[in-house]
Amino acid sequence: MWAYVSELLNADSLSPHGICLLWRPDLIWTHATSDMLIGFSYFSIPVALGYLVSKRPDVSFNWVIWCFAAFILACGTTHFLSIWTLWVPDYGLEALVKAITAALSVATAVLMWPLLGKALAWPSPAQLAAANRDLTALIKERDEALVALRRESIDRQKAEEMLRQAQKMEAIGQLTGGIAHDFNNLLTVVSMNLDRLEGALRTHADAGVTRSVAHARSAAEKAAGITARMLSFARMGQVDPKALDARDVLKDMEPLFRNAVQKPHELVFDFDMNPCPVHVDRQQFENAILNLAINARDAIPKTGIVKITVVAEQKMIAIGVTDDGEGMPESVRQRVFEPFFTTKDVGKGSGLGLSQVYGFVQQSGGLVDIVSAPGQGTAITIRLPRAGAEK
Repeated sequence: MWAYVSELLNADSLSPHGICLLWRPDLIWTHATSDMLIGFSYFSIPVALGYLVSKRPDVSFNWVIWCFAAFILACGTTHFLSIWTLWVPDYGLEALVKAITAALSVATAVLMWPLLGKALAWPSPAQLAAANRDLTALIKERDEALVALRRESIDRQKAEEMLRQAQKMEAIGQLTGGIAHDFNNLLTVVSMNLDRLEGALRTHADAGVTRSVAHARSAAEKAAGITARMLSFARMGQVDPKALDARDVLKDMEPLFRNAVQKPHELVFDFDMNPCPVHVDRQQFENAILNLAINARDAIPKTGIVKITVVAEQKMIAIGVTDDGEGMPESVRQRVFEPFFTTKDVGKGSGLGLSQVYGFVQQSGGLVDIVSAPGQGTAITIRLPRAGAEK
């Protein structure tokens, strides 16, 4: 084998290729220049293929690309040897390079043909674009589903919180109503005995005893007022609902509102132009809105605005009382309608005002909502069924 290669590389008896071209410069340099350009072009292609494979290792069948790179590199080498043999008769070396090139070309062809079917199965750019659109649509649907699920989860949490709050208020209402009912019965007995005592004192007047009886009656009346509010919260009080326009009632109460919300506070009214009919107990309605106005006034530390609004909705009439006071944290907001709960100083509030509002709204078949946050004021909205509207 070594002897064969040595004999193949022996060029002593050979003449350079330039002799065949009669050393004509035009022929020689045309061949040399063409082979040089072809060789350099061939050498640049493997470099580009190698760079591509190194940067994209995920490309399918990248080993075939390396085979192509080796084959093209060998082809380029044969062109440079064609230039060399114009002056040096190393035809044996040229033959070896061509043999290597032939082996690489055959191997590449053999390896490539079985892969042709798989290559044809690769998706076209149009198919890739369509698949990308489908994938984008699926991702959008998934995102929308996640948003809907998140929204549903939030709504469910709110509903559960509202249910817990309603159950708590119902339990408190039952307890409060029971206590108020029993206490009211005791007050009835006290009041009846006070009446008898007053009748007896008319014939045997005693100033000291008379004052004591008057004080006792005053205390009994105040206690009766408290039990009435407690019964209203528990929805056990007597009501006399009548059809009325919420705007007209509140307009008639304007002097009372202005007396309750005095300067430096400002009182603002904003009533809907359309009729606002409701079917409620007028006295309880007036007391509820007046309680809200007084609470709004007390929530403003120095000076601010108390706004009373009436809006006619499709099936409800919304009466809102808003202040720009200090607002309240969430822990307080969740308890404001509980009986005897108050944030006012001792002696400045019984804690029954908002509970009476809650009981009135529930007994009237309405809804009450409160929005408040520290430093952002408070807005309480009562929604009562619109008189004559279909439920």
